Amino acid sequence: MPVQKSIQHNGNTLTHGAFHACETVHVCAAGCRQQSGALVTRRAQTLRQSLLPGRSIGYDVMVFVGIERHLHHRQREEIQDLLLREHGISLSTGTLSDLVHLFGEYLRALHEARADKLRAALEQDGGWPLHIDATGENGRGTLLVAYAGWRRWVLGAWKIPTERADAILPRLREVVGAFGPPCAIVRDLGRAMIPAATDLVAELGLPIPILACHAHFLADVGKDLLEPSHDALRKLFRSTDVRPNLRGLAREIGRKLGEEIPRVREAVAAWMAEQDDKHALPKGNHDALGVVRALAQWVLDYPADSTGADFPFDRPYLDLHDRCVRARRALDAFLRKPPEDKEVRRALGRLAGILDPVPREASFTLAARTLRSRAEMFDELRTALRLHPAQSDVSARAPGASEQELQDIRAAVQKFTLSLQERRPQRGPAQDARQAIDQTLAHLVRHGAFLWGHAISLPSEAGGGVRLVSRTNNLLEGFYREMKQGERRRSGRRTLADDLEHLPPEAALSRNLLCPDYVEIVCGTIEQLARAFADLDADRRRLASVADSLSEQEPATDSPEAVSTSLPKQDRRLVRSEAMGSRILAAARSRSPRLSATPAQR
Repeated sequence: MPVQKSIQHNGNTLTHGAFHACETVHVCAAGCRQQSGALVTRRAQTLRQSLLPGRSIGYDVMVFVGIERHLHHRQREEIQDLLLREHGISLSTGTLSDLVHLFGEYLRALHEARADKLRAALEQDGGWPLHIDATGENGRGTLLVAYAGWRRWVLGAWKIPTERADAILPRLREVVGAFGPPCAIVRDLGRAMIPAATDLVAELGLPIPILACHAHFLADVGKDLLEPSHDALRKLFRSTDVRPNLRGLAREIGRKLGEEIPRVREAVAAWMAEQDDKHALPKGNHDALGVVRALAQWVLDYPADSTGADFPFDRPYLDLHDRCVRARRALDAFLRKPPEDKEVRRALGRLAGILDPVPREASFTLAARTLRSRAEMFDELRTALRLHPAQSDVSARAPGASEQELQDIRAAVQKFTLSLQERRPQRGPAQDARQAIDQTLAHLVRHGAFLWGHAISLPSEAGGGVRLVSRTNNLLEGFYREMKQGERRRSGRRTLADDLEHLPPEAALSRNLLCPDYVEIVCGTIEQLARAFADLDADRRRLASVADSLSEQEPATDSPEAVSTSLPKQDRRLVRSEAMGSRILAAARSRSPRLSATPAQR
């Protein structure tokens, strides 16, 4: 083929570093042309397999940047430093942001291109349970994920304006169209997820079990049962300033002890180790004050009684109430024989005065008694469901034992239901007990049909037998938790509303690269991911490369879904503009016009 022209290229790849190349372009000697009218040419395949179309950056650089951002949660400056230090490649932070976005687009395209192979792998398992859930922060950045529970793959991830059924259902249709119908659907108890899952199964016309997450069910029951009395306790503690006053007392004594605190701490430890039936404080002003300070700190340390499972599984204000009552009783013992030191007596009296409202006020006692009684009923249900922090997912264990355990759990819940019906007081003063039982029974009636059906019979092609679907959405909850922890590591912010709003949904898809079986199907090994992206472009080159299609896209317009949210990102830019504020301020300062009477008023 004759030479048409030569093209000079500057390139940056991890393999070669920064380089300069001269490409020779050959043209068909017969003058053949494409359908578009362009001459048929042949270009250097080595460069096409190495560099992104229209760019001087290699596929492997893009993969490196994408993995560092989404899997290692590094900041742009950290990635910039790594590239320069380890590979001698210098890129601006703006270019890095562009590469991160491009990596996500390539990854989604590869995921869709390998959908048939991924579907075949799921079918070899005998099917796949679909876990669906959405997450966000302060109502922003809502991310919906469709998750294959047995393989632990993300099959689909989308940003949706709000968690609504009409926004969720089309995404579920996409997943089913690409990967086939699931063998079960695990969802939470949200008002959007319930109709979306129900409508999907109705459309498919298949006997697909819809399963309510046991953890969400239990939390839903717990909030209805415990929230009113727990909120009442919280309001009482806030109105009496128990915690601020305890903190103030502990700080004040700490300042008085000053540099003596290490020695006093040892003296308090020695005092605690003593066996003294007289309950006397240690002698010496500072040592006795150290004990008073430690008592206040012990009450403030009430979160230590929690398991870390959050409300309603933990009841922190009930723990605070119990510590206040216990500490106040201990103070009575210490004051039985008051210490001789006036300052110590004054500190003990002050601590007692801070704690006094808790055991003495009837409102505290009533709220704590109600909360404790309802918590006992809630814990009965929790025990029946066997949902505890140590082990809440029976599907992680042996199949035979898990299936039997599911049967035992169902029997325990049925026994608990009968017990509630039998002990429900028909009349009399036990109104709160009646309400609590009725609330719990109502939840069991409403959601009971969706709590069972986790044993899935596998087809003979998959080996037959039974495989269990997870009872909870903890797989997906844990997935979200890891993502958010990574984002906090990257941004250094506790509140992620802005970060999640700008986080692309492909960040969830990138987590699949941590699954060896997924990587083997889509690209072989993680080292071959860049080549898979290059092959993807080669397959699409007759139409347009992924990069070209992205650069030629028209500006995105608001979808009907985006209009449904109260304050989408595009509108926030508008209402936060200086012009908007100036216009409102000018109108507010102007003289109010005299309103003319309407025809109806005349």
